[in-house]
Amino acid sequence: MILGDRYRAARSAATDRLMTRRLLTAALLAITLLGFAVPAGADDRDFQFLSFIHSDITSEFSNDWGAGRSGGRGHKGNDVFSPKGTPVLAAADGFVEKLGNGPRSGFYVKLRHADGFDTWYMHLDNDTPGTDDAKGGSERAYAEGIEEGDFVEAGQIIGYVGDSGNAEYTTPHTHFELHRDGRAINPHDYLEGAMTRWLRVESLADELA
Repeated sequence: MILGDRYRAARSAATDRLMTRRLLTAALLAITLLGFAVPAGADDRDFQFLSFIHSDITSEFSNDWGAGRSGGRGHKGNDVFSPKGTPVLAAADGFVEKLGNGPRSGFYVKLRHADGFDTWYMHLDNDTPGTDDAKGGSERAYAEGIEEGDFVEAGQIIGYVGDSGNAEYTTPHTHFELHRDGRAINPHDYLEGAMTRWLRVESLADELA
């Protein structure tokens, strides 16, 4: 019980710190948005990441699109690694279309955005605090109060990093997918652009703090 209370307190404190920076970050975001919103050469219908998908500035990811998976499958997204329990953030404004749990995906959130774009956030947390027991359920996976049909803003917490589904016993991460008109497309350049913009904004925020 003590461990659980400490875990919840630490998670709440991390969420509070994130929220206190959102107003300043949102104001500074306008300064850099036009330069980093989409990859070079993107057309007018390309998706605009207004937020990186983890609150952890040390998140790691690579262009593992197409990498081999069991059963001859190819990887249809990018894996973004952060410590278990790190807040997962909406990449852009949209609606929560689906909260689900599957044998491969584990707990996941699907967001519907404008112009036929969807984003998927998979392998969310399913463990009780301090364990890898897969007994935490949806309470550990999703942000408190989030429901299907809700509107969420870019940067809003929608869930927490974990290892549910077929990611059990692997390094905690979010399998992130970007779909356009129902077809999965490589999200790497968008993630990289969002990270670059975020680092620029965070640096400016630190200078002005």
